[in-house]
Amino acid sequence: MPESTIAPETSTPETAAGAGPAAASPPTHRVVQAIELLSRHSGERLSLARIVRATGMSRATAHAVLTQLTADGWTVRDAEGNYSLGLALLAVSRRADTAFPLRRLALEPMHALADEHNVPIFLAEREQDAIVITEVLGTPSVPWIRPARRMPFAPPVCREFIAWAPESERQTWLAAADPRHRPRLTAVLDTIAARGYSVERLADESAPMLEALGALRHSPVTDPLRHRLSAMIADLITIDYLPDELGDHNAVVSVAAPVFASDGSVIASIVSCPDTNLPATRLHELATATITAADTVTTSLRG
Repeated sequence: MPESTIAPETSTPETAAGAGPAAASPPTHRVVQAIELLSRHSGERLSLARIVRATGMSRATAHAVLTQLTADGWTVRDAEGNYSLGLALLAVSRRADTAFPLRRLALEPMHALADEHNVPIFLAEREQDAIVITEVLGTPSVPWIRPARRMPFAPPVCREFIAWAPESERQTWLAAADPRHRPRLTAVLDTIAARGYSVERLADESAPMLEALGALRHSPVTDPLRHRLSAMIADLITIDYLPDELGDHNAVVSVAAPVFASDGSVIASIVSCPDTNLPATRLHELATATITAADTVTTSLRG
């Protein structure tokens, strides 16, 4: 499911203040901005100045929002004037968990998988036309894997979400892919449906060049050059493994297995992140364990 090791960031209030469609209720949007920012830095206490910079709110507006949130217990203000999440928000979050049981049901099998294979694990859930990372165990080596990260439901990623989909949905997804990639993606989707998991890979010989291109892309360059660099990176990425491509050394970033709803649709995936070279037997072992964890969640949801 996941993106390659060098994955483009999507816009957030912290990286692009004011980006995105106009809010239907600006005051409500400002509250959401403040809570989302503090949740992304849950182990820190943020100054008002930092919150202003990250959200694009005026100082007066940010102060008013945080004053009310603090009065209601959703945030806490320390003696130095810095802010963090409050216990009242935790209480709301715990009550909300009952409406979204998937994460709660997934935690135990995810912990067992992480402990058995000593790799980071994350849970990704489908939310309409996006995939959201809702839980991360361990410390993945790639920085884009973090809670609340959203990714568009688009090729070549999210393959384990589409491999079991009806043909019409498959074709819509494939139509959004680079035409050069469609034949391979079609074969890959069939392979994933047969074996039960997807693999995110990087060709060994491409890794050094990908690292260099990724660093250059994030340096101050013009938009046309940045787009060209992104295209070059896409050209170097090999999509998944087909059965006859596995060997003694397989560059495996992650392995993802689907969680199914009662209607047979894929609503989530459990993803193991070894990010290393694995022999075919070791890849199979990790994939089997990841499938088992995902199947446990599917059974719990249906029970």
